[in-house]
Amino acid sequence: MRPIVALLCLVAAPLAAQGPVPELPGAGRPVDVEAHRARRAQLAERLGNGVVLVPAAERRDPEKDVLQDGDFRQDDYFFYLTGIETPGAWLMLVARQGSVGIVTLFLQPRNPFVERWMGVQLGPGEDAVRLTGIEQVLAWHPDSLKRAVRGAEARGGVPFYAVMYPGTSGDDQILEWLMTDREVRNVVPVMDSLRVVKDEVSLAALRRAIAITTEGIKAGMRTAQPGMHEYQLEALIEYTFRDLGADRLGFPSIVGSGPNSVILHYDLSRRQMQAGDLVVVDVGAEYAQHTADVTRTFPVSGAFTDRQKAIYDLVLETQDAIIGAVKPGVTVRDLNRIARAHLRDHSGDRCGEPDCSRYLVHGISHWLGMRVHDVGDYGMPLEPGMVLTIEPGIYLPDENLGVRIEDDLLVTETGAEVLSAGAPRTTVDIERLMQTAEQRQATGSD
Repeated sequence: MRPIVALLCLVAAPLAAQGPVPELPGAGRPVDVEAHRARRAQLAERLGNGVVLVPAAERRDPEKDVLQDGDFRQDDYFFYLTGIETPGAWLMLVARQGSVGIVTLFLQPRNPFVERWMGVQLGPGEDAVRLTGIEQVLAWHPDSLKRAVRGAEARGGVPFYAVMYPGTSGDDQILEWLMTDREVRNVVPVMDSLRVVKDEVSLAALRRAIAITTEGIKAGMRTAQPGMHEYQLEALIEYTFRDLGADRLGFPSIVGSGPNSVILHYDLSRRQMQAGDLVVVDVGAEYAQHTADVTRTFPVSGAFTDRQKAIYDLVLETQDAIIGAVKPGVTVRDLNRIARAHLRDHSGDRCGEPDCSRYLVHGISHWLGMRVHDVGDYGMPLEPGMVLTIEPGIYLPDENLGVRIEDDLLVTETGAEVLSAGAPRTTVDIERLMQTAEQRQATGSD
C-alpha cells in the first residue's frame, strides 16, 4: 500500500490567487461595496416603505460550545446585506417609497483586551465607513439602536421588519422591545426571494467553492486505494479544500465505502476500505459564505466491476436526462418526476422487479447557495440565476452497492450550466484518472 504522506504530492496545484490581501479588520475579505449597496436597494424596492433591523451573529462560547471549526460564522442575512464578518453588529435600513433612505451600521467598540485574544476587530469610525460603503456607522449599544428606531418612527411611522427565524442571531431583548408597542413583520421571506436568484457576487463565490470542491474530489480519486480508512480519504479531500483557500466545510463530509455507500448521510468515516468497494464521496467546500455540494462514486481499486458499472451508468443516464430538462419554467417537482420516469423506463432487469426507481430513496435536487440546502420553494418555476443540485442515486443494501452522482447547476436563459463539470463523471474518465495516478506513483513521477 502506498504511504499516505507520499500521496500529498498528488493533490492538485492551487487555483489562482483571489484578489488582494484583505484590509478589513475582523471582517475577512474586502467588501464589494457597490454590489452590497445594490442588494440593499433591491430590498428597499421590494419593501416600498419600512425599517429593517438585521443582527449579526455572535461568537460562540468555547467554554460551553463544541467548536468543530472557527468559532464564528456570520448570519447569512446580515452577510448578504453587508459582506462583513464582524460579530455582535446590527444593521438598520430605512426604505421610503422603494428607495434606500438611511442605512446605519452599529459596530461593537474596539476592545484591546478582546483583540489580544481574537485579533483586530472592525469598530466604528471613518475606516468602517470607507471599507463597508455604509455612510453612518455608530458604536453599538442597546440605547443607540433604540434611539435610531424612535427617530425613524418620528419621521414617518413606516412598518418595522426584522429577521425572525428559529435560532435568529443577535440580542433577543432588542426584538422583544421592538415588538412591545409595534407590529413587526418578518423580513426573511422577502430576503429569501432575493437570495434564491443569485447575483454576480454570489455566483463568483459559488464558482470558487465548487472549483475547490472538484479539485478535492479529484485528489480523492487519485488517492483512494484498498486498505485506506475512510477518514484518511476524507482528510486528503479536506486538506485540498483548505490548501486551495476554502474557509470551512459547507457540511460534514460523507465518505462511505462498501456497506456505508448505501447510508445517505453517513459521516463517521471509520471503516477500512476494501478491494472491490465503491466509495460515495459527498462533499462541499465553503468559500465567502457560499458552499458547494458535489458527489462522486468511484471504485476503491481503480476499476469498476461489470455490476457496479451497470448501476453507475443507469444513475448517470438518469442524471443526464434530468440535466437536459433543466430550464426556466420547470420546477424541482417536475425534475423529480422525470428522474423516476427515466428509471422506470430504462432499468431493465438491473434491480429486479419492478424497476430501480424504488431504490431512489430521496429527492433529486435542492437549492444551493449560502447554505447547502439554501432558501427557496420547490414548487416555484426555475429562473435564470437560480442554482440547484441534481443528484439521483440507487442504493442496494443487499449488495452493499450505493451509487450517487451529484452536480451543481446554474439555470441559464436557455437551459443550465453544470458548474461542477470539473469532477470526472463517466466510468471511463474516473478509471483513467485513478489508473494514471497509480501509474505515476509506481514510476515515482509527478
